[in-house]
Amino acid sequence: MSFLLLLVFLVVVDDRVLPVRAVVPDGSMRFELVREHGPDNGGAELQHTRELLQRDVARYRMISQRRRVGQSARRKTLEQEVPSRGIDCVNETVSMDSPMISGRDYGIGQYVVQVKVGTPPKKFRLIADLGSELTWVRCHYDQRRPRHRRHGVFLPANSSTFTTIPCSSRTCKVDLMNLFSLTRCPIPSAPCAYDFRYLDGSAAVGIFAEETITARLTNGHEMKMEKVLIGCSESIRGPTLQAVDGVLGLAYTRPSFTATAARRFDGKFSYCLVDHLSHKNVRSHLTFGNSRGHSRLLAKMRYTNLVLGGAISPLYGVDISGISIGGKLLDIPRQVWAPNSGGGVIMDSGTSLTFLAAPAYQQVIGPLKASLSRYMRVNESVGPMEYCFDSTGFEGSHVSRLVIHFEDGARFEPPVKSYVIDVAPGIKCIGLLSAKWPSMSIIGNIMQQNHFWEFDLAEKKLGFAPSSCT
Repeated sequence: MSFLLLLVFLVVVDDRVLPVRAVVPDGSMRFELVREHGPDNGGAELQHTRELLQRDVARYRMISQRRRVGQSARRKTLEQEVPSRGIDCVNETVSMDSPMISGRDYGIGQYVVQVKVGTPPKKFRLIADLGSELTWVRCHYDQRRPRHRRHGVFLPANSSTFTTIPCSSRTCKVDLMNLFSLTRCPIPSAPCAYDFRYLDGSAAVGIFAEETITARLTNGHEMKMEKVLIGCSESIRGPTLQAVDGVLGLAYTRPSFTATAARRFDGKFSYCLVDHLSHKNVRSHLTFGNSRGHSRLLAKMRYTNLVLGGAISPLYGVDISGISIGGKLLDIPRQVWAPNSGGGVIMDSGTSLTFLAAPAYQQVIGPLKASLSRYMRVNESVGPMEYCFDSTGFEGSHVSRLVIHFEDGARFEPPVKSYVIDVAPGIKCIGLLSAKWPSMSIIGNIMQQNHFWEFDLAEKKLGFAPSSCT
């Protein structure tokens, strides 16, 4: 299952490189997150918002469709890859850490990373996607075709560690079958090919390979992760994909980058999303292993269960018991939150807004609209968002507080700006969308902003705490 994420990580490294299994001093692998900006004038910004919403809706439909058709042929998850702490780890005190920025300046509604690929390593700007299983880069493999002239194109011929996966191999025929591998195999040694077709019209066509990715540890050293599965995409279509050099796949499945990194870094990763309207000089981090941010937030951390595998696979699900508005628990049917009853909830960094299954949305939107009734409603169409208003004199304290309750008692209390959002100068909207029932709900990246999130795959726990992310 390959979904587009709108997360971008910028990895800053030096020339000190360590082998994968080297034991190094206390540190971590961390990716820095930065939010980038798009159009500044009102009309252009409103149109930009409409376009981002259209992509969000297309992504949601894609996730829902893949879930329906994939139940009988579910991919192998990381259950056997991250069985317990310390398996195949570099060192439990060592982590991999990289800058992470928002992608708004690239015209996308998610977050972006810079990853070093190949030998010698070259930097590429990737969308880091919790919903994508495959990491791929814009690539020029076929020497018979005219060479790409744009910046950010990977040239396998210049890398000594690039190795294609033969189309005759079991890896191609079986393991990569659910990653859209093609059946064509003109000769046994020909590269295994793929053809991703996204519901929003985007597409990536290329070949599978194994390659080295160079990453920075928090102690300043570098390490090389060898034989990482990547895609070499020679043909790319779609506005989201044109803005970047590829995708960093972070789904909970064996082919993803998560499978490679989590084995080496204590079975966990974390990130903190800066405000979605921040400028690109505002950065946070994506970390594999123990995060420094975690230690500073210990007193504020809350934990809940991660739902991994089964009907949710290969996504990251959470067990929700209900939602309250203004201190009142809403009357939402429990099956809305149950993955095996047509519902369920996932965390997704690649979807900007939060989608609620219709029975939940109908309960939530009413009291939120009532608390905003003092502001003049605007007739300007802002895509599928139901309620928008003139934000002149807006005070967040006037809005009834939304709280998400988890089955084990944990509570997530996002700031008002995460669900009453700016869409253009002087206009705010309730940043929630309704999904036709039965359907999955998605907690999008705007709802997650200004919080630290730790995905502990070994313990199947999700930790979170409010944070400025800087």
